[in-house]
Amino acid sequence: MKNEQWILSKRPVGVPNLETDLTLKQMETRDLNFGEILIESQYLSLDPYMRGRMNAGQSYATPVEIGAVMEGEVIGKIIESKSKLYKKGDFINTRLGWQKYGIVDEKSQINKINLPSELPITYSLGVLGMPGRTAYLGFTEVCKPKPGETIVISAASGAVGSIVGQIAKLMGCRVIGIVGSDSKVKYCKETLNFDICLNYRKQDIDKELGKIGENFVDMYFDNVGGEVSDAVMNHISLYSRTAICGQIAIYNSSSIPTGPRVARTLLTKQSTMQGFIVFNYEHKYPEAMNALIRWIQSGEIVYREDIHKGFNRIPENFMKLFEGHNFGKLIMDLR
Repeated sequence: MKNEQWILSKRPVGVPNLETDLTLKQMETRDLNFGEILIESQYLSLDPYMRGRMNAGQSYATPVEIGAVMEGEVIGKIIESKSKLYKKGDFINTRLGWQKYGIVDEKSQINKINLPSELPITYSLGVLGMPGRTAYLGFTEVCKPKPGETIVISAASGAVGSIVGQIAKLMGCRVIGIVGSDSKVKYCKETLNFDICLNYRKQDIDKELGKIGENFVDMYFDNVGGEVSDAVMNHISLYSRTAICGQIAIYNSSSIPTGPRVARTLLTKQSTMQGFIVFNYEHKYPEAMNALIRWIQSGEIVYREDIHKGFNRIPENFMKLFEGHNFGKLIMDLR
């Protein structure tokens, strides 16, 4: 069976060059060994963390090697099995990467998809997958919300930010979102019911937050970093909590830009700033999933997906994550 893979052929410097840094490769799949399964990719999740995996250097996860398949989580269908644990026809989530077919050992990280029948299977890559768990656990475990507090969320219409904001509303918090277009502002205010939403492309975030109040940001859920986060830090409250989830604004930087020194602000406000990786909260996944399923079924959380077709179009759609052109959870339909 002929397989196609997107290979990391060169480490990007700054913004990835899709003509030189990624290569489309074809190969034949091999025969299965005992305990292995052959998976056909149905859907691929595209996420900002993938840009970090393209770089060499120390991080919380091993980078993609030159010549290796780009990393990513898929919804896959098992089309052949020599495993006693998984059978042909099962649908699973696993980290197969940017390829049409893949062979996985049964002892690998594999999750059988078992969602309520009325929910789309693609939710297992989004609101009921890693982004949803990240939103719930980052907010509850790091931000430690209290009713009546104010949270600011960057990339607020995205896969993680949109869920954080809705959970915050459910828990009695005031929610201020920061996004990059007027359509996303409208979505956050009218569909997600955020209290305030700002467009960083048209508005001066520092000035706009200053109009709202003084030292009023009790929680900041940071998906972006860069100048947006510099502005938010000017308005944090005493004993505020900042959760560092992502740094989209600087992933393509060839060097880390210099910004305001936050140590004095954290000191004088007796504030905490914590980076977190969702995998460290694996023991709380069932709690997160139960809460999210309940809220989705009741209609208290709504979720938007941004699905595009075509294996050959994976790289160009991946770049939308850094240009602000995706609207909702970005997924590739590979069927």
